Amino acid sequence: MSHEENEEFLKGRGAQVNTHNKFLKNKYVLEHIEGLDEPLLENSATQLFEENPKKIVSESNSPDLSHMYSINPYQGCEHGCIYCYARNTHEYYGFSAGLDFERKIIVKKNAAELLEQYFNKKNYQPVCILLSGNTDCYQPIERKLKITRSLLQIFLRYRNPVSIITKNNVILRDLDILGELGKMKLVHVNVSITSLNEQLRQKLEPRTVTASGRLSVIQKLTEIGVPVRVMAAPIIPGLNSEEIPAIIKAAADRGALAAGFTIVRLNGSISEIFTDWVHKAFPDRADKVLNMIKACHDGKLNDSDFGRRMSGDGNIAQSIHQLFRMSVNRFMNDRVMPEFDYSLFVPKGGRQTSMF
Repeated sequence: MSHEENEEFLKGRGAQVNTHNKFLKNKYVLEHIEGLDEPLLENSATQLFEENPKKIVSESNSPDLSHMYSINPYQGCEHGCIYCYARNTHEYYGFSAGLDFERKIIVKKNAAELLEQYFNKKNYQPVCILLSGNTDCYQPIERKLKITRSLLQIFLRYRNPVSIITKNNVILRDLDILGELGKMKLVHVNVSITSLNEQLRQKLEPRTVTASGRLSVIQKLTEIGVPVRVMAAPIIPGLNSEEIPAIIKAAADRGALAAGFTIVRLNGSISEIFTDWVHKAFPDRADKVLNMIKACHDGKLNDSDFGRRMSGDGNIAQSIHQLFRMSVNRFMNDRVMPEFDYSLFVPKGGRQTSMF
């Protein structure tokens, strides 16, 4: 039975449950259901929570992502991608990694001001900063709040390189700034495409833009000189692993210069969320998919070992790696992403006083 026929399936959301937050002592439970006329209902609307952090640029020193500088203007993400590794970070805010992650969004409205302060630090040397190291900087609320756009304005003013990861066409609103950054070799955009199958996309990523919409993003960015890499990520064996060649060809046909991929990892609470979801969305092959994921991660769903957690190992992982390499060699063999130009950085943004 498909999830369209499954009355238990919550449409419009990725996670189907709110998992328990390990940092909290208490949790909501429904007891003595026989004494109630109606089930316990939760507020399903998206809520915004404003945070005023003291810094906005994070540096990762993990062996997998060494010296990666990133900014996340939002925590939590309405896209609702079922596999998202960032779900676990929501527990640090007192929320669940499940449904809360998709409908309780933390926003950082002072992000641009903090970025300018970062650039104005004494002895700052320009580094590439990634937008969306955790959650999508172009998720739906960005259309209204324009926090990401305000950050791009600072990157442009200071001539500092920026890399972006997104799966939303809201990025097309900012073609004016991205085009200027592209002319100076100050921007890379990574467009994530998990599946070209619209039925699968709707189940995996219920509030995201269609694959055709993302391919259009690649084409329009390419047309104005912004270099684009397609991210076929994550690859879930038994669900989208056979699509690797088609994804890379479609992206290459629209101008993508490079490709990357990761194999799905179900760390922390995500293993419970994903297991619940796959049994509801694909009951006929749920166990097969879960076993194939385990085979890529030393027999575990929850794999946190550096090196293996993002790339996997074993026979299934090796076949995915081989299929990816063959596809890139076939469709992108003569292409390369341009290097960033770090020489253009402008101290103080070209002015002595802050814009704020």
